[in-house]
Amino acid sequence: MDLGIRGRVAVVAASTGGLGRAVAEALAAEGALVVVAGRRGHLAQQIAAGLPDAVGVQVDLTVPDGPQALVEAAREAYGDPDILVLNGPGPRPGTAAGLDTGDLAAAVDSLLLAQQRLVALTLPSMRRRGWGRILAVGSSGIAEPLPGLVLSNAGRAALAAYLKTLAAEVAADGVTVNLLLPGRIATDRVAALDAARAEREQRPVAEVEAASQAAIPAGRYGTPAEFGAAAAFLCSAPASYITGTALRCDGGLVRGL
Repeated sequence: MDLGIRGRVAVVAASTGGLGRAVAEALAAEGALVVVAGRRGHLAQQIAAGLPDAVGVQVDLTVPDGPQALVEAAREAYGDPDILVLNGPGPRPGTAAGLDTGDLAAAVDSLLLAQQRLVALTLPSMRRRGWGRILAVGSSGIAEPLPGLVLSNAGRAALAAYLKTLAAEVAADGVTVNLLLPGRIATDRVAALDAARAEREQRPVAEVEAASQAAIPAGRYGTPAEFGAAAAFLCSAPASYITGTALRCDGGLVRGL
């Protein structure tokens, strides 16, 4: 299938590793002009150098001028963004009963406010041109809150509510707004969570991983490439009538419809 995004400018936040990098690579493989972004500038540039047509940008999206710096770098390299992939590092594990207000504020700033700033900077040009794709890397915790990850659950749920509202407001302008919800994908983040759980429960990591995989109907963790492929489709021209949705890429992990 021709995804119809060759030559489209794609900004992928937090794309120096994990799911963000997988999305950047998938979009680049389809001919998009990709802006790889992250706090580790040398790594962003290294990843970009390995893609067909990409640039790497060092940026911290949680500082006030971070989103503006990223969008300006994209415009300088390629022009106004056509595709915006919202992504951010997952907050530390924690319980609702032991929630710290400062940690919650930081999670909301990273997972909601920084993303909204990026949208505000890129959406007007998308609407003027009558074409745009906004996709957020979410979490299955939006559909089914995950135990021990209250900061992620709260921050990502707030982002989902904002984006669902936005989707209806801009659909007639040719801009789609969606979320892609990973389940257990084999990334460093999931490995760290498994290790933390193993330490809490005084169990071997391999045992924790095996139990986690057994709870997934597919019987395994997903691969970053599988997630990237799903993201690329939602950013594509053929996906023009899909908006306001939260698609799960979880191997059947969440049991609800």
